[in-house]
Amino acid sequence: MPAVMPKPPEACAYDIVSLGEVMLRLDPGDGRIHTARRFEVWEGGGEYNVARGLRRCFGLRAGIVTALVDNPVGRLVEDLMLQGGVDTSHVRWVPDDGIGRSARNGLNFTERGFGVRGALGASDRGNTAVSQLSVGEVDWDHLFGELGVRWLHTGGIFVGLSASTPAVAQEAMEAARRHGTVVSYDLNYRPSLFRGVGGQDRAREVNRRLAPLVDVMIGNEEDFTACLGIEVPGVDEHLTALEATAFFRMIETVTTTYPDLAVVATTMRGVRTATVNDWGAVAWSRSEGFVEATHRPALEIFDRVGGGDSFASGLIYGLLEGESLQLAVNYGAAHGALAMTTPGDTSMATRAEVQRLAAGAGARVQR
Repeated sequence: MPAVMPKPPEACAYDIVSLGEVMLRLDPGDGRIHTARRFEVWEGGGEYNVARGLRRCFGLRAGIVTALVDNPVGRLVEDLMLQGGVDTSHVRWVPDDGIGRSARNGLNFTERGFGVRGALGASDRGNTAVSQLSVGEVDWDHLFGELGVRWLHTGGIFVGLSASTPAVAQEAMEAARRHGTVVSYDLNYRPSLFRGVGGQDRAREVNRRLAPLVDVMIGNEEDFTACLGIEVPGVDEHLTALEATAFFRMIETVTTTYPDLAVVATTMRGVRTATVNDWGAVAWSRSEGFVEATHRPALEIFDRVGGGDSFASGLIYGLLEGESLQLAVNYGAAHGALAMTTPGDTSMATRAEVQRLAAGAGARVQR
């Protein structure tokens, strides 16, 4: 029996719709943010990256619900999203007041790190257009009921943007469940989002309220503790595949606490240096129990940002296709590994590359 039961593709206009912020990433390349004289630009956002990966890598029909200020920066973000193939017809465009008093577009400065110098992000995202979304502004019943969506993805970054976004996420998730749409949620804890509004206590309050509406919950080694207060001895940021059983204990605690969850999945990252990580993943479903992805010790990293989002999109692809949880988690781990070999938040991998790597292929030249 499949881990989840999405609606058939012929009944829906979209395979995946994400709810979240899309920012403009400014990348100093091999340099540092504080000494840069030029930046390369990408689009990115935790929830958006999942939809884009499912569109560009796996060929599924993807859309995004977000909001942008209608100015040249917003239109640049739109252009980048269009290049990624994500449908933008559900973007809410907010008028530009000239200097961003009422709303603005988010900027994300991120340097990749190297060796002993870790990756560093500096977000400029206060008072953004999407953070001001409120209940009643999106016609969710039209989207999920009339158009049809097989899968909704959102997460902890979106709900941390403002006081109103948790209620918007709840409204979307409740509507999705009414119409038979599978709901996934990436906990994606970011201390910077909650630092001035209550910290972990606020994050836990929000995420605990939303967890009962989730079918597929995704996180990493710290998210379940930071976002839900799930604490299991032996689980910390230094875990490797050798301690996978500790992750199993953690997932067991999560599923006992939230018995309606159908799937729980977590990446396992051991950070040796900024450019060498141990990388793996484990998952659980009610129908298959625990599975572990192929572990990749000493994985070389070019740009780690977006690796977890690409894991999520690979996992979701497998589940949407009705594959076993074992294959789905291997797709996720392979896609995340490949995404971290290229710059930017979003994946440049192809489905064939993901499938080859998930099947055990190496890095020999392809010609």
